[in-house]
Amino acid sequence: MSTTQSNPTNQPLDHLHDWEEFVEGQLYPEPNKKQKKDYRNYDNPARDTVREFYRLNHINQTYDFVRQKEAEFLPLRKREMTIYEAVEFLNTLVDDSDPDTDLDQLQHLLQTSEAIRRDGHEDWFVLTGFLHDLGKVLCLFGEPQWAVVGDTFPVGCRHSDKVVYPEFFSDNADSKDARYNTRLGVYEEGCGLKNIHMSWGHDEYLYFVTKDYLPEPAQYMVRYHSFYAWHRENEYDHLCDQRDREMLYWVRKFNPYDLYSKVPVKPNWNDLKPYYDKLFAKYLPAKIAF
Repeated sequence: MSTTQSNPTNQPLDHLHDWEEFVEGQLYPEPNKKQKKDYRNYDNPARDTVREFYRLNHINQTYDFVRQKEAEFLPLRKREMTIYEAVEFLNTLVDDSDPDTDLDQLQHLLQTSEAIRRDGHEDWFVLTGFLHDLGKVLCLFGEPQWAVVGDTFPVGCRHSDKVVYPEFFSDNADSKDARYNTRLGVYEEGCGLKNIHMSWGHDEYLYFVTKDYLPEPAQYMVRYHSFYAWHRENEYDHLCDQRDREMLYWVRKFNPYDLYSKVPVKPNWNDLKPYYDKLFAKYLPAKIAF
């Protein structure tokens, strides 16, 4: 599979919204619009920039890089915000939005959570749908897109060939390091995903931001919704413990809402706000540390 020219600015996509449009329209199209075999078509992506995105991601997401980012961000000292302030903050990412849609980030979050609510799920599940992408504020803290979005994977052990564009891992320093390029790497058989260091991005970050406020199934949804090699390809089971296998049910239950929640009529925020005010007050503090 051929690669694209390296982008010297390390910005394979002009805007985070470009990635989201590609994900929604090409990798995970609306149900019944494509056959299953056509989903996540990386051989013929809609944008050449997708390969460049994953080239940068797979080269740079090393064990040492992830540990550095954990040390930088997980003390959660960047900013304290209410949920509404966080959404407003995140909306600055889409000020130059795609001409084919006028959905801002609030509308995307609402469409996900409202789809979950329409199906009668628990209120914490609805809340998880609303929160799941807020970790993308990492872009506004200066992180490049390859360290914010995209499919996630464990670092510190051999890369699975079921991760998208696995050929790009050949240029990742860990693939040549005997500490990290074996089946288990720095881990033990069945150690549990809680003891695994995942590639750095919005999933892992938001898990630590919200873990004290959400029930365990919601924590798994937030933390692993982009870990497709696990929840779709059944890879990395040798690192899982029994609890991970039980919680996989919830990650898979969340996945369709993450991918297929677009509806023709935008949710009316003025009508919905009283419900979400109560929902946030039930589970979340007035301000959250990011």
